[in-house]
Amino acid sequence: MSKTSQFDLLIIGGGINGTAIARDAAGRGLSVLLCERDDLANHTSSSSTKLIHGGLRYLEHYEFRLVREALIEREVLLRGAPHIIWPMRFVLPYDKGLRPAWLLRAGLFLYDSLGGRELLPGTKTISLRKGKHKGVLEQRLKMGFEYSDCWVEDARLVVLNAVDAAAHKADIRTRTEVKDLRAVDAGYEADIVGPDGKLKTICAKGVVNSAGPWVDEILGRLNKGRNDAGLRLVKGSHIVTRKLYDGDHAYIFQNADNRIIFAIPYEGDYTLIGTTDVPFDHAPGPVKISPEETTYLCDAASEYFENDITADDVLWSYSGVRPLYDDKSADASAVTRDYVLDIDEFTDGAPFLSIYGGKITTSRKLAEHAMQKLAPFYMRKSVPWTKSAQLPGGDIPKADFTKFYQETCDRYPDMDAALLHRLARSYGTRVTLILGAGPDVDLGHEFGAGLTEAEVRYLVGHEWVTRADDVVWRRSKLGLHMSEAERAGFTTWFEKTFE
Repeated sequence: MSKTSQFDLLIIGGGINGTAIARDAAGRGLSVLLCERDDLANHTSSSSTKLIHGGLRYLEHYEFRLVREALIEREVLLRGAPHIIWPMRFVLPYDKGLRPAWLLRAGLFLYDSLGGRELLPGTKTISLRKGKHKGVLEQRLKMGFEYSDCWVEDARLVVLNAVDAAAHKADIRTRTEVKDLRAVDAGYEADIVGPDGKLKTICAKGVVNSAGPWVDEILGRLNKGRNDAGLRLVKGSHIVTRKLYDGDHAYIFQNADNRIIFAIPYEGDYTLIGTTDVPFDHAPGPVKISPEETTYLCDAASEYFENDITADDVLWSYSGVRPLYDDKSADASAVTRDYVLDIDEFTDGAPFLSIYGGKITTSRKLAEHAMQKLAPFYMRKSVPWTKSAQLPGGDIPKADFTKFYQETCDRYPDMDAALLHRLARSYGTRVTLILGAGPDVDLGHEFGAGLTEAEVRYLVGHEWVTRADDVVWRRSKLGLHMSEAERAGFTTWFEKTFE
């Protein structure tokens, strides 16, 4: 066992909350160590519906502050990462017998107004009997409303927060588990085990417990007698089918059970449908969709699409567990998506901050609030800085991705347009770290679906990739486009090259 240097802050968990706090804290001059047991965004943060949104349905639960904060953050994030976040129009059909049209329009008026919308167009009433909607939806659906929210590459948002944290000298360690945690004089000791299997002890002035579904487990290591009922685990599952309609718009469908589901264009050739909300108990093994959830999503979508969807149409699915704050709601779908920051001092003057709840859209603001909680424990002045800062690759003038992409095409005139567009979307201005200054590009071996050796080597060198799945299912979703043989071939090459 060896002891390493002292850190101001140990962050446990490499999801969106942990990496956002690491970025904010490191940018304020704190020495930060982030430990993630698996890969960045390995669990909940890569299993979302992939939206930056205010949460239209939260208005029904009177969560006006949460919706307003999320709507404001929607445009902050769009400006800060215009390569991985972009506007999307959402179509909400009016379905007679569910919420009345006047209520939907009033809710959307409030949604348009709460957040001081500047970049995104507002709501309009549309016909569902003509244009791109004709023949897609069932004949009973005559009119609806079209409004704005944003799409996000969720796992990449997590990774870019970590990249920016590292640029501000944070120490980001993946495949590193915190095995034990102890309160000591004026701080904490943690025993950690990294990829080399060696046990090390580190010291930290404070701890941020952003372990998601495991937040109470981490807390229990310091307060073994605590019986905390603050965490409510809810599983959300999604299914992916072949593309069900043309167009770059999404649909939001009301269900008779008062829930909603989305149908969203996904990875060019597919449609993403989700999500469910079902209570979850910790169980061994990966989190997977149940047959009942698959049936629920297929049936809910079939209520609206002209052509019914069955389990046979499902090509892929994913599930994640949301670590929500338990507000004692009887219905899992009604549990608040707001966040709670719970601070303890297990030794005088040493903060231990546990994160409950939250959503991707409000992760930057959550990090600011976390730093407000932590500020009294650190003898230095710091000010919020992330609101006007771009994430890595997001320094695109005027957040104009279209113009940036055209300039990128001009720089690399001989590259395949579809591949170049994907790389520009994924990496923004950092695409030159993969392609070079141009115009000649050597991408090396191609593994399938446009995945090349040059991109993989960048990911290993700059984004903490250690396994093949990190590449094809989190840094990208190329695994969905690759054949089983291509995925197996890439895995063999990766393990031979890097492991």
